[in-house]
Amino acid sequence: MSTADTLTLRRPDDFHLHVRDGQALAAVVPFSAARFARALVMPNLRPPVRTAAEALAYRDRILAVLPAGTQFTPLMSLYLTDTTAPEEVERARARGGILGFKLYPAGATTHSDAGVTDIRRVDGVLERLQETGLALQVHGEVTDARIDVFDREARFIDTVLAPLAERFPRLRIVFEHITTRAAVEFVLGARAGIAATVTPQHLLMNRNALFAGGLRPHHYCLPVLKSEADREALCAAVRSGSPRLFLGTDSAPHERATKESACGCAGIFSAHAGLELYAEAFEAIGALDRLEAFAAHHGADFYGLPRNAGQVRLVKQEWAVPSTYPFGDGTIVALRAGERIAWRMAAVEGA
Repeated sequence: MSTADTLTLRRPDDFHLHVRDGQALAAVVPFSAARFARALVMPNLRPPVRTAAEALAYRDRILAVLPAGTQFTPLMSLYLTDTTAPEEVERARARGGILGFKLYPAGATTHSDAGVTDIRRVDGVLERLQETGLALQVHGEVTDARIDVFDREARFIDTVLAPLAERFPRLRIVFEHITTRAAVEFVLGARAGIAATVTPQHLLMNRNALFAGGLRPHHYCLPVLKSEADREALCAAVRSGSPRLFLGTDSAPHERATKESACGCAGIFSAHAGLELYAEAFEAIGALDRLEAFAAHHGADFYGLPRNAGQVRLVKQEWAVPSTYPFGDGTIVALRAGERIAWRMAAVEGA
């Protein structure tokens, strides 16, 4: 339900979230917990979260830093490596609360050095995933340095993802944080069991945002922002209301100094306004009536989870994003730092 100035939605989920660990964990988890009922937490720590036991220990650390009275459920994924044992799939399913395994091509993004070097090396794991119904969450970029960074997602589809989907016809796949027209066309035209997450930054910005007024390190993420034609394709896809597309912020915090450096880290922190930024994006394309399904229905349905009880209420009221937020012993610069966001969280009701 919505009016011109108020938007009320079923409480949503974030199906792609980074919260790090230690002091950083305590600094960022409350932002997501204030907006989302559940979040799928990525396993790319150092060392990575490779086993069911490690995932549940990580979940416990997340729960330990929740503000009192918060109702928030971390859902977990395991880090797939060349040496992951197929038996780990059964252990993950038996433990509960683990939705799948995350494929990072080795070297593709932050903390991906332990990732998969050749997809054929993990065929045994993929076969078990197909049998159990657990999902494969995919960071979809090739890592060949000869391939232009703006072409790496499209090349991944052709050389890895499309053949993979054909070899394992019952494997459930989430193509994470899609960024290109090619990815939209693949997902919307794919066989059953394939879906994708879409981030707020890829709906709101194109690659010009990396260079507006100078080099903008806090707009650098992987997959990198793409062309305006690609952004428009993503917007048209979410406006269509396809149940194959759902919310995944890919909020990825890094301490300010590691972003503003000679070799800055990839990642955009958006958890401070994870839902509000989507409201802006959907409003801009005339699709606010599609936001609830994108945020609260499609992802839960794909993963076979019950839709959340309770609601969140947003109001059309501008607010200024602080220049920094505390982050462990340092600070973090969030998306839109020092600027304004058009929608504001007003309440979580009946959660």
